[in-house]
Amino acid sequence: MLMVENLGLRYGKRILFENVNLKFENNNCYGLIGANGAGKTTFLKILSGEVESTSGDVIIGKGERMSVLVQNHHAYDDYNVLDTVIMGDQELYDIKTEKEELYMKADFTNEDGIRAGILEDLFLKKNGWQAEADAAVLLDGLGIPTALQTKMMRDLKESDKVKVMLARALFGEPDILLLDEPTNGLDLESKSWLEEFLIDFKNTVIVISHDRYFLNKVCTHMVDIDYEKMTLFAGNYDFWYQSSQLIQKQMRESNKKKEEKIAELQDFIRRFSANASKSKQATSRKKSLEKIVLEDIKPSSRRYPFIQFEPERYLGKEVIHLEKVSKVIDGVEVLKNVRMTLKPGDKIALLGTNEAGKTALLEILGGVIKPDTGTVKVGTTVITSYYPKKNDEYFNQDKNMVEWLREYSSVKEDAFVRGFLGRMLFSGEEALKQVNVLSGGEKVRCMLSKMMLEHGNVLLLDEPTNHLDMEAITALDEGLMNFKGTIVFSTYDQHIIESIATRIIDIQEDGTIIDKEMTYEEYRKKYGK
Repeated sequence: MLMVENLGLRYGKRILFENVNLKFENNNCYGLIGANGAGKTTFLKILSGEVESTSGDVIIGKGERMSVLVQNHHAYDDYNVLDTVIMGDQELYDIKTEKEELYMKADFTNEDGIRAGILEDLFLKKNGWQAEADAAVLLDGLGIPTALQTKMMRDLKESDKVKVMLARALFGEPDILLLDEPTNGLDLESKSWLEEFLIDFKNTVIVISHDRYFLNKVCTHMVDIDYEKMTLFAGNYDFWYQSSQLIQKQMRESNKKKEEKIAELQDFIRRFSANASKSKQATSRKKSLEKIVLEDIKPSSRRYPFIQFEPERYLGKEVIHLEKVSKVIDGVEVLKNVRMTLKPGDKIALLGTNEAGKTALLEILGGVIKPDTGTVKVGTTVITSYYPKKNDEYFNQDKNMVEWLREYSSVKEDAFVRGFLGRMLFSGEEALKQVNVLSGGEKVRCMLSKMMLEHGNVLLLDEPTNHLDMEAITALDEGLMNFKGTIVFSTYDQHIIESIATRIIDIQEDGTIIDKEMTYEEYRKKYGK
């Protein structure tokens, strides 16, 4: 059991939320949503005891264990992978460690024997003999092969460390599981495994994620942080979205009817207050007027950028054709004899775990790099616009955002550039922020602004949703759905893949491709992926 009573959090005069009373129960997964800065991560830290609330209490069931997804991927560099996972149950790991140290003593005493017996009993009660096998099952499910499970954490690549930290959080069937962006860095297979794990999980889960598909799949409830309060909705993300929109619509319609009634009563009072024969009716209407209370509709903390890609010209019949294209990167052949033809209106999702192959293909299509062998034929009407997975090199400049974006705009006037930045949520003084200090999400919005100003008719996007909040992802999704040209994109956001893709290219580990004109759902059903 996990409860919060009269919980509040404020920074100075700014209120994030107050008077929060919620009960989180077993067999439920609660999705925590809200705009960037609404206090989602801080709320999880309040629950775990890492941060103190301004007011109120957090109540946890007696003897219940809480597990938290650790964000510092280097915190366990001095431990091996299996031990790191087992540390998810710190009490079990401490028993295991003390027991092993006792048995390694050269001068093992009677007192040590008594202590060892106590530890063995505790170890048995916590199912300690099964711990390594349980940890291995979690690691296997998340895509960490057996060969890596005995290695030191410092020797793992970053994407594998992310998976180990997730396995650590899931280990030992915690009573309460707090997950902040657990799908970040996961491939589609690992994400699918995590979805099934959480669906079957019998205890309490609270999760923050910008992945709508994931939230729809695993969540039984949504907790929305907005309007300086936290509101609980039964159902998944889509149900919350529809419900919240309906509530706002009903409140606006209710206020409109009340305002019309107020105007009607005020008009009657004004016309007949001085009329002796109608003074009683006027007095009655004054009392009715006093009883009418308008709904307090506070402005939402959510802000949606306006993303719309408008091509400079329509595509001709010939777009881009690759013939027997191969590419070697760092000694590995990431693309092998690739033959493909882009057609006008194609919406192509690149799938597979061959990350280098996906990036190389997008760069070759965009003319950023050349293939080692093979040919690339680009149609005369084609204007490509490329979004790179890594964009830091674009921002290593001593310029503000207005100066930076002006370079990519055919219209150079400040008013136009600042207006464009404004619709991407950089208003007022924000537009004068230096580009070399921007956050990851701000850089993405700048890069999308650059793409819109390039007016390309072929969009090439390499994981564009990284660092974006839910509102920006929603706006990007709508912008891509409305785009009339050709799109080739790589992303782990399954909602975007499902809503946009009309063609799937699955890049295999050996660099070859499977190319099918079908939706993502059709591809999964046919090929079991």
